[in-house]
Amino acid sequence: MDITTILKLLGSLALLMFGMKALSDGLQKMAGPQMRLWLQRMTSNRFMGMLMGMIVTAAIQSSTATTLMTVSFVNAGLLTLGQAISVILGAHIGTTLTAWIMSAGFAGGGPAGAAITQYVYIAFFIGIILIYMKKHKNFGDFLFGVGFLFLGLGTLKQTGMDMHLEESQAVMNFFQQFTDGSIPHALTILIFLLIGTVLTLCVQSSAAIMAITMTICATGAMPVELGIIIVLGENIGTTITSNIAALGANVSARRTAFSHFLINTVGVCWVLCLLTPFIAMVSAVVGADPHNLTKDDALLVLPTFHSAFNIANTFIMIWFVPQIEKIVCKIIKPKDEAEDEDARLNFISAGLMQTPELSILNAKKEIGVFADRCIRMFGFVRDLLQTEKGDEFNKLFSRIEKYESITDNMEVEIAAYINKVIDGHLSIESKTEIQRMLRVVSEMESIGDSCYNLARTISRKRNHTNKDFTEKQYEHIGNMFNLDEDALSQMAVIIKYGEQRYVDVNKSYNMEHEINNYRTQLKNQNIIDINNQLYDYQMGVYYMDLISECEKLGDYIINVIEASGIKEKKATGF
Repeated sequence: MDITTILKLLGSLALLMFGMKALSDGLQKMAGPQMRLWLQRMTSNRFMGMLMGMIVTAAIQSSTATTLMTVSFVNAGLLTLGQAISVILGAHIGTTLTAWIMSAGFAGGGPAGAAITQYVYIAFFIGIILIYMKKHKNFGDFLFGVGFLFLGLGTLKQTGMDMHLEESQAVMNFFQQFTDGSIPHALTILIFLLIGTVLTLCVQSSAAIMAITMTICATGAMPVELGIIIVLGENIGTTITSNIAALGANVSARRTAFSHFLINTVGVCWVLCLLTPFIAMVSAVVGADPHNLTKDDALLVLPTFHSAFNIANTFIMIWFVPQIEKIVCKIIKPKDEAEDEDARLNFISAGLMQTPELSILNAKKEIGVFADRCIRMFGFVRDLLQTEKGDEFNKLFSRIEKYESITDNMEVEIAAYINKVIDGHLSIESKTEIQRMLRVVSEMESIGDSCYNLARTISRKRNHTNKDFTEKQYEHIGNMFNLDEDALSQMAVIIKYGEQRYVDVNKSYNMEHEINNYRTQLKNQNIIDINNQLYDYQMGVYYMDLISECEKLGDYIINVIEASGIKEKKATGF
């Protein structure tokens, strides 16, 4: 085997992987938002969830993308873990279409029985025209993905044939030792299961390993039976990839990823126990002899086995979704509060999303977390106002300082992540969303600054005077805090659920007007109270500093809502 053949083999594999990604990205850009809505709305029970997982995965040709969308919905509370598991089960069926596409892509093989690679250049020609038309650019990207996919498949098969592996005695002897009884059958299964798992883990694409397996089996170098074991290993390897990606994510992401691993691993275990009758069944379906599977059978037997395994495993596991949910919740424990505070980013730190359109969804969920942390920080400020003991006061003030640092970092890191997303190919709608998100995180950081300013004012009052606010002042400050807290809660609802719920934006504007009017009322009353010597001027300054900062906080909240782009009663923007 010369260096040219090796480079051609690697190049055709790269074409295949690039084609799969371009195809998936193009479809997601055309139908990504609709796919997300379908997943959210049509998972009322486990069977509907399975159906939607199957349809979405078959449509966008990426079980990974479906899984990651599902993880985001679980994180956001839009789907339960049980619903997510049913969607993942459906994705296992949807992904089997990929193997059939590959089977059809091998010239003269597969169910299509035609040399599809002859027509890829038409796809390239039409695709480049659509890309330059811009209006249909996403469909052009999709056609280019289809073209590269089938060109890679055709080149891969031809390169495999040109290598003449079936004529290499060393290669034939290597595989023969696993089929002639020289190595125990159980050990053979374990070795090739491990090969499929490790290769998929290294290449990060089960589709690519499936293509290689089909190529080698179609040349006659590797027995189809061993190829079947590698296919089973691929099903485990692809789940390990998602678990590694979820290591830095939150507990919901890790539970969903682990359920993916658990489902496929259990499935591989039971099918290995019934491997002989299972292969016989698959062979009967395609009209092959299970005792003498030849290289001519490979392009039908391998995708059929892949489909049969995933369909059978899904229809078995669908009845055990509640049990799977309990197991993964018992194994993957939630983080404690301290750990949660230190984990600045819940959704985008692990880099789970692989396409720009889906990355936007992660950024949205992270902004929702940002809103929750602003509310929590404001709650600490309220507690600080009522805290008198020195140690407790200092501890709480330090916690607020920590949260101020967290909000600063969240703004920088979310903005940096969003800027990376801009580098990808995005629809006009998605670009507008990104601009809104950048404004939103900037205004949210101002909310964090405002909360910190409130805490600093409370601290100065405590450290620089022995006097305290009057009961009436405390009442007025409490009322203002209540108004801000209500406004913050409404802001969080709009930011996190604005696309799914009917929200009355006018309610937020009314709150802001109420805050402004109350500030003006208290400002005028403060002058009267100082003149009447109800408290001294310095206490009046501290008092009005708190009131004025609360009014600024209300302004920042309304800025966030305006930046989100939601103007109607039904949320249609961010």
